[in-house]
Amino acid sequence: MATTFDLLLKPRAGWQPINWNEIWLNRQLLGFLIWRDIKIRYRQTLFGGLWAIIQPLLAMLIFTFFFHRLSGISSGGPPYPLFAYAGLAFWTFFSNAVGMASNSLVGNQVLISKVYFPRIFIPLGSIGALVLDLVVSSFLMVVFMVYYRWPLSKNIIWLPVIAMGCCLAASGLGLILSAWNVRFRDVKYAVPFFLQMGMFLTPVIYPMDYVPARLRPLMALNPMTGVVVAARYAFLGGQVEWNLILISLAVSLALFVAGLFVFRRTETRFADII
Repeated sequence: MATTFDLLLKPRAGWQPINWNEIWLNRQLLGFLIWRDIKIRYRQTLFGGLWAIIQPLLAMLIFTFFFHRLSGISSGGPPYPLFAYAGLAFWTFFSNAVGMASNSLVGNQVLISKVYFPRIFIPLGSIGALVLDLVVSSFLMVVFMVYYRWPLSKNIIWLPVIAMGCCLAASGLGLILSAWNVRFRDVKYAVPFFLQMGMFLTPVIYPMDYVPARLRPLMALNPMTGVVVAARYAFLGGQVEWNLILISLAVSLALFVAGLFVFRRTETRFADII
């Protein structure tokens, strides 16, 4: 028997708690939005789902040639292509997730203005659709490790935790930027630029050994620093700075909570402004 319930819509102001009961009752809608975004993204494309691996693969080849062969940047252990791809797989997911989430509300303005549903599902659906890309990219990483005959580390069991931290960081920042983009449309122009700059502030193409010790605590405040470092630890093994990873994961969680509250505070005006 289907469960029925009454939903009372009333105006509210100020900071509001997250209505987890409403989110749980509408969880099937989130699944539908994720599946819809997956189908839309790959509809009428030449390579289809291969785009999940083409982006980090091409970036790995370019970085290997320019930064490793020409500039002499070393991985400090594993083959540089493995080192670069391990970081690029997660950074590509984060970058694409934040970019798509930040524009998701504007792209669904007809849906927002016509019917009520938890608005938070729209940016979260955009991010959830990209999790499939992250899974495919991680599988390709294992294929590369077999090719280079690099042993799979037992630390691979930490990969789900690392992926969750990456999703929390992308969701928190995506929620904030999507809410701001409704009011300030120039957000969509600023996001790609800052994401490009952010990659150089994250140890994607260089190891943390290249960063002076006095700057590493500051680097840890970047949530993707810990994610990238931990991803390499999970795939390739080796030594790792756990304090750096824990700080970054804590920042990811704090960013997600901040994103929830910022989104909740501003969502009442979406239908009027958008």
